[in-house]
Amino acid sequence: MPNRFEQVDEAPADAMALTLARDGDKQSGTVTCPASATGGSLPKGFRSAEMPLKEAFRAAIKFANDFKVPMVVIDPDGLWQAEWGTLYREDDTEAEAPPAP
Repeated sequence: MPNRFEQVDEAPADAMALTLARDGDKQSGTVTCPASATGGSLPKGFRSAEMPLKEAFRAAIKFANDFKVPMVVIDPDGLWQAEWGTLYREDDTEAEAPPAP
């Protein structure tokens, strides 16, 4: 089963966000995490510099695992790579859930 990541439109206060963006021909990603998402592990929020997409994805996974925070994805330009896993929206989870017995 591939990894699944929730796609959101705005970064929540309780999760780390990987934001993928396009600026002309340039594609990049950033990782942001509010201090409130880390349960006190970080004294203040964090925002990375822009980096290549794959590097940003890897950094986000490492950060989420190291700080044990949930990760969401903001991807308004559709830059998500299928090999990273499945991107879903919370609204779509009912359609994906198996029927109740």
